[in-house]
Amino acid sequence: MDKLIQIMTQEITVWLPKLAAVIVVIVFFFILSRIIRGVIIRATRKLNIENNLAFLLARTSSIILIIFGIVTALGTLGINVSAIVAGLGLTGFALGFALKDTISNLLSGILILLYQPFKIGNTIKLSGYEGKVVSIDLRYTELDSEGNRVLIPNSKLFTDPITVLSVE
Repeated sequence: MDKLIQIMTQEITVWLPKLAAVIVVIVFFFILSRIIRGVIIRATRKLNIENNLAFLLARTSSIILIIFGIVTALGTLGINVSAIVAGLGLTGFALGFALKDTISNLLSGILILLYQPFKIGNTIKLSGYEGKVVSIDLRYTELDSEGNRVLIPNSKLFTDPITVLSVE
């Protein structure tokens, strides 16, 4: 029984500093992600960038920092993270391939919000659809066409010619 207690004491003295370091690393990256998120939101407000785009950038940077912190914490524990990083890369590739249309709409929405070829309130014409722009989201742009609600994927708006009929 004494030998078991001695082994447990040795293991605790080995693992306790590592666990403390892991907690410090995770807390550090969590706080850093919150700070960076706030900085991005303040900077985008000063630059008059669309709120949807600002929150997307802030959330994405926060998630990336937290994932980086978790991988760093696992490396601090002594776990070989190269396989995890390779797995994350392969998972990202597979998800990107499977969600290419959704990602295309998302990236097109970001570019539309950045370049603003038209704004809410403008009347536009595109591929047989004509209407007043009601909202621009990251995935769809909503038109009011004679009382009908028309949702047009942003990738179509980004690749097809658009005629801006009226500017308000």
